Amino acid sequence: MAAMSVKSAPTLEQLDANALRALARQLMGELDETRQVVAKQAHDIQFKETHIRKLTHEIAVLRRYRFGKKSEQLGGEQGLLLEDAVDADIAAIEQELISLGGQPPAQKTVSQPKRQALPPELPRIQVRHEPHSTTCTCGCQMQRIGEDITEKLDYVPGVFSVEQHVRGKWACRQCETLAQAPMPAQIIDKGIATSGLLAHVLVAKYADHLPLYRQEQIFTRAGVRIPRSTLAEWVGVCGVRLQPLVDALREAILKEPVVHVDETPVQVLQPGSKKTHRAYLWAYAPGAFQDLKAVVYDFTEGRSGAHARAFLGDWRGELVCDDYGGYKACFEQGIAEVGCMAHARRKFYELHQSGKSLIAEQALKSIGQLYEIEALGTDLLPEQRRRIREQQARPIAQALHAWMTAHRLKVPDGTGIARALDYSLKRWAALTRYLDDGRLPIDNNWIENQIRPIALGRNKANSVFMRTPGFDLHRYAGIAAA
Repeated sequence: MAAMSVKSAPTLEQLDANALRALARQLMGELDETRQVVAKQAHDIQFKETHIRKLTHEIAVLRRYRFGKKSEQLGGEQGLLLEDAVDADIAAIEQELISLGGQPPAQKTVSQPKRQALPPELPRIQVRHEPHSTTCTCGCQMQRIGEDITEKLDYVPGVFSVEQHVRGKWACRQCETLAQAPMPAQIIDKGIATSGLLAHVLVAKYADHLPLYRQEQIFTRAGVRIPRSTLAEWVGVCGVRLQPLVDALREAILKEPVVHVDETPVQVLQPGSKKTHRAYLWAYAPGAFQDLKAVVYDFTEGRSGAHARAFLGDWRGELVCDDYGGYKACFEQGIAEVGCMAHARRKFYELHQSGKSLIAEQALKSIGQLYEIEALGTDLLPEQRRRIREQQARPIAQALHAWMTAHRLKVPDGTGIARALDYSLKRWAALTRYLDDGRLPIDNNWIENQIRPIALGRNKANSVFMRTPGFDLHRYAGIAAA
């Protein structure tokens, strides 16, 4: 065979000055890229280590409270609620530590509830998993030699059942190969709860305002005792598992041109403290006429407008909100303000209820006419809705503005009717922006309806929000009914 000639790369001695310069530039560029990669990796490692240290400290604080002296803990229902929240936070932080590559700090010997065998009287529903093929790679037909059975506890309101996952074992006697279908992915590894049971616990706690100790009682009556500490662990782990959904919902909402926002106070009780302080739960949703019917709730320590700006980020669109001053900075950054006519109406309604004001009564009639026109366009396309508003609502709005301006000159400053008129007149551009765009609603009632259930839990003392410093576990997402 003839020898093949191979062209070797030139040596440094064979390169001219220009080639050497080009080679040097290439090597320097590669060195800069390597330095950037190393710097980013170092930054990521430092951030991860710092976050792990912070979470390790927080879980130690929570454990000291949860398993410390009973004299330092609250009694009664509030104590039960806070213990549930602490247990959920401990489970969530442990899951977060594991996902970061760390390990939860060693825990002193604490009596943990032992997993009991699922009651034999519960109905069993078998779900079989077999390999896609029972033909061995050597060509022989495999023989079934046994099976593994994993039991998961499922729940349809009022009725427990056991979901048996049966995974057959198949072996090839010729080459001694064993095949078995994998266990389907679970929300909680090695846990007994199905996704249906976990969903029920979360919906009952956050939507139906049933504390975990009440759910424990309900489940016991249904035939299965699940300790509150176990329920709390499920809640904590599910919170971590659901975070990608929250992030995805936030991204989806911020792709919409119209967004509603509102906030409501909630009481926060920290471990080791017997006093509550006020925090806030913010709700964000696409416009009432948008196809996406989603809502994301964001828990914050305070009511500063910086929280809304942090959530909205680079989003620029039409923001439907009340007149809270915290949103004003958003409007200076290119976001358009859409006012809430319901808030303007409420000022006159309160005056009419308290003093039977004739001016307030006339304002209510005019605003009522605007709402009657809105009812006509509820199911129309945006452009059709805009035309109806232009033809019917705009003349009423212009007449109302002129009427308010004229009456404001007649009433003395500082009176209730003066304040009601000033509220509308100063915000008139935002209150009537909906007339120019059929995508915009007349008010912010859509998001207020999504945040109203929070008040049920607050007023009925059905929940206690607890947040550990620097670790937010109470940001969660829900889907509103279409």
